[in-house]
Amino acid sequence: MKTLVICSGGLDSVSLAHMAAATRQLTRLVSFDYGQRHRKELDYARTAATRLGVPFHLIDMRPIGAALTGSALTEDIDVPDGHYAEETMKITVVPNRNAIMLSIAFGIAAANGDEAVATAVHGGDHFIYPDCRPAFTQAFDAMQQAALDGYADTRLWTPFVHRSKADIVTEGALHGTPFAETWSCYKGGTHHCGRCGTCVERREAFDLAGVTDPTTYEDPGFWRAAIAAKEAG
Repeated sequence: MKTLVICSGGLDSVSLAHMAAATRQLTRLVSFDYGQRHRKELDYARTAATRLGVPFHLIDMRPIGAALTGSALTEDIDVPDGHYAEETMKITVVPNRNAIMLSIAFGIAAANGDEAVATAVHGGDHFIYPDCRPAFTQAFDAMQQAALDGYADTRLWTPFVHRSKADIVTEGALHGTPFAETWSCYKGGTHHCGRCGTCVERREAFDLAGVTDPTTYEDPGFWRAAIAAKEAG
């Protein structure tokens, strides 16, 4: 099945791209610059497209992102430290981000004859991000069938929506994902900070999957404390 993958350059989407290349016909990677402070991830997405031998589309959404105010990912607001499940991580929500990106990706897919659009939303995102939940992805897929009726039959593929980050690491390892060539950290420094929600989740996922984490963290031990704090309530 001809499949377009939305790829941020992060662990999840790069793993999905490798999975699609191995199990489907990967046609292209699409990335979005919405003014995120960690936009260095886009370089990793471009590298993934080159490695997998497919076209790379970078969509400039910066004017739109500038209007989606209030998120620590796009404004000068401190990114909180700690586990993803903490209430404070809601400050990293960019409202309607996935809905906007998916709409554009479906248009690109339909125009190019692709049969599926793949996104790496997963079970760990459900706490914080409403546009990563199964109810959203199912509704969006149904909406696209109406939007493209008579023009294209393009479906949404979300293989991780009911699975964990550790499952993604397992799948990524199975399909040869070079994890060191992915970027997750929300703070966008020289190395992964090791303290923000996505760094903690990344490090925990490797541990749970039993896969060696090649990532360099500025604070490599913080994740254990963050998980302990979460479990202690």
